[in-house]
Amino acid sequence: MKWRSLEESAPNAENRSLHDIFAERKALIAKYVPPDTQNVHARVIAALKEKRLADDVLTVDCKAPAFELNDHNGTLVSSARLLTQARLVLCFFRGRWCPFCVGQMEAVNLLLPQIERAGASLLAISPQTVQQSFFMVDQHKLRFPLLSDAGNQVARQFGLVYRVPEEQQAIYRRAFVNLPFANGDNSWELPIPATFILDRDGTILYASADEDYTQRPEPREILRQLSTRQSSQSRPFQL
Repeated sequence: MKWRSLEESAPNAENRSLHDIFAERKALIAKYVPPDTQNVHARVIAALKEKRLADDVLTVDCKAPAFELNDHNGTLVSSARLLTQARLVLCFFRGRWCPFCVGQMEAVNLLLPQIERAGASLLAISPQTVQQSFFMVDQHKLRFPLLSDAGNQVARQFGLVYRVPEEQQAIYRRAFVNLPFANGDNSWELPIPATFILDRDGTILYASADEDYTQRPEPREILRQLSTRQSSQSRPFQL
């Protein structure tokens, strides 16, 4: 199944909510993906929710760990350095193979100028390799850095990591979602999707994480959070 970009699917994509974009993708999945496969994904989400994985995620007022990761061009990016210039919006996502991750990245990309005007820089973090991130930036015309979190080391510090169960691994293999290749390791670990806003001192101002990968915060909610917490010291920093 080819997932169209937001610009391809709707001429007024900037005005569409992420909820509507995801509803469209869910409808396609319901139509084309076998029910048995859909049931496996639903069971995995239910099991993660039963474990209450999101309860272990860093929350508001916690200090976020500092990190250094390579971006899609192989350039080392330091969170501490960026925070000297502006607040940070961090989006943890699963990978370029996930239609919901693609939809989220394209949606926040549309609002990037407004995020920067609100005094923040935007980073997205996934376990995929630098090469996979480069392909994603190029294919979807993303204008912000995608960072490669090898081994989910940073995601683990935020409390986001889980191992893909065997029955879901089998489905991914059949669908040619080769996570060991995409991520460069055989762990079959992924982060649950999450979004954070970090203040200049690294304090978490906003946190949203959900075991259900089809649930993400609206980009305009992120923008609203930034706007209501505007700091006179913050200014966007360009990599």
